[in-house]
Amino acid sequence: MSDEKNPDLNSLERLLLGLLAIPSVIGNEQDIRLFCEEYLSRIGADEVVVAGDNLAFRPRPWTKGKPKLLLLGHLDTVPSQGENPPRVEGDRIFGLGASDMKGGDALILDLCKRAVLEEPKVDLGFVLYAREEGPYADSGMPEIVASAPAYFSDVSLAIAMEPTNGQWELGCLGTMHAEVRIKGQAAHSARPWLGHNAIHAAGPLLEALRNLPAREIEFHGLRFQEVLSATMVSFEGARNVIPPSCTLNLNFRFGPDRSIDDAKAWLEAFVGDKLQSEEFELEWKDLCPSGRVCGDNTVLQQIEASAGGSLTRKAKQAWTDVGRLSAMGMDAVNLGPGDTSEAHQKNESCSRHILRECRSLFHRYLFGSEARD
Repeated sequence: MSDEKNPDLNSLERLLLGLLAIPSVIGNEQDIRLFCEEYLSRIGADEVVVAGDNLAFRPRPWTKGKPKLLLLGHLDTVPSQGENPPRVEGDRIFGLGASDMKGGDALILDLCKRAVLEEPKVDLGFVLYAREEGPYADSGMPEIVASAPAYFSDVSLAIAMEPTNGQWELGCLGTMHAEVRIKGQAAHSARPWLGHNAIHAAGPLLEALRNLPAREIEFHGLRFQEVLSATMVSFEGARNVIPPSCTLNLNFRFGPDRSIDDAKAWLEAFVGDKLQSEEFELEWKDLCPSGRVCGDNTVLQQIEASAGGSLTRKAKQAWTDVGRLSAMGMDAVNLGPGDTSEAHQKNESCSRHILRECRSLFHRYLFGSEARD
């Protein structure tokens, strides 16, 4: 839908539509990175660091001793699930990645543009990076950290602009996958006593998982639920063969009070206790740290004060790069204009109202006044 048919579109919404028009499925972020580079050149950003398809940039030089706010977004999307062309329908802006998280990316670029012209309350650093939607180890974040380390040092607060409906989501659960391969012995299914059924051997572990209650953890009045689930199962053999092995994938979403080593030790002990009469192997996959809950952060509290009570807090009952940033020693939180319920949906969209409210929040805090259009 053209701008002529939408005279009420502001510059942020037009910018978002521009980002949505550029496909950037994970691993194919070059075109959108070039778009962002050109935009930053046009508005006169003070510095732009490029590493692969990752960008770190700032609107103006930093001032020694001034608080530094780092805003981050990822440029990639999940694969398309069908046609969802960029368009405006009433309060909704549609397109792949509208909520997760091109709305946040557009807001980052929008804030940089004003900060080039007008000095903000705090020093600003921005990062747009690639391959967030894939495995932890494949993320573009380490590339840009290595190429632009100054952006990740002396940070007063980092905000991952993941979809949160324009509200705080503090901390995050850690996540890890463990493949548990239980060993058996093959036999003909007509004579099962000649073998050892690895699927049956998994029974005590599966039963324990079925009955395992969530563990509740509370920080700054926010409750997280630690959970462990079997998410995949595979086995060797044919349908008339007693399987000689059975592999379960366990996904452990662990609380902010556990390090990766703590979580590994707990899970290994849990599995060992349930399979103590069985022979098994355990292999770790995709280990992602939990995020510290920094509800007492000074900059966070200042943003809340400027919002006049409109910001609420909740626990991030999932994983985001707040975990990675926290492991690097930063206070980090989630706050972005996307809709959490729209992330990864077939007909993804975001709310124009929430987008504008989130924009207003940052402009009021950083510049003391509303956006200029």
